[in-house]
Amino acid sequence: MAEAQSVVLSFEDGARTVELARESVEAFVRNGQREQPGSMRDAFYNRTSAFVRLESTHGRGRLRGCAGAQKSARDLGSRDQQLGHAIVEASIKAASDASCGSEVEAAELPNLRVSVCTVSNLVLTDDPVEDIELGVHGVAIDGDGQHGWMYPTLPVENDWSVFEYLDRTCRKAGLPNGAWEDDDVMVTLFEGQVFRETGEDAEEPVEELTA
Repeated sequence: MAEAQSVVLSFEDGARTVELARESVEAFVRNGQREQPGSMRDAFYNRTSAFVRLESTHGRGRLRGCAGAQKSARDLGSRDQQLGHAIVEASIKAASDASCGSEVEAAELPNLRVSVCTVSNLVLTDDPVEDIELGVHGVAIDGDGQHGWMYPTLPVENDWSVFEYLDRTCRKAGLPNGAWEDDDVMVTLFEGQVFRETGEDAEEPVEELTA
């Protein structure tokens, strides 16, 4: 198991990632425009990956979009994009029809909960079952031209085992259960910080999720 360079955000910087993602989604949905990060906080110049999830606050919280800035899970370790621009790109992808089949509409915006996962450590593994620490490691899977990923907090929130976590990531990538065991399928673990909108009634507009 090997780790890449660490990128760790303060809570203030994490809160700004969510604000930027929200601004980017709204600019894209309302006006078809790409939000510009503008004058970014210092941490946003770090070259690392980011993921954005959009969930409906109606009912059981249906997923409306999820995307990463990178083209595939193999690009998680890429250092060629600044964090601020990665968040904008991931936000647009998450809101587009390429994510969950239908583009987010303007009427949905007030009822969306936005969250951002920034990659802090990249962990290369040949034995994901042994190396995964639930609640700490996100999973990205590449195989047969398909790719998928999941936040590190999801298995704890949903009480998944390591095997279920890996299988669900495979299915998200369009691969069958157990594909993560195949020699031609690449499994990458990553440590990430997850920041999420809390809702209007909360004391703070953003929270950091921990295991």
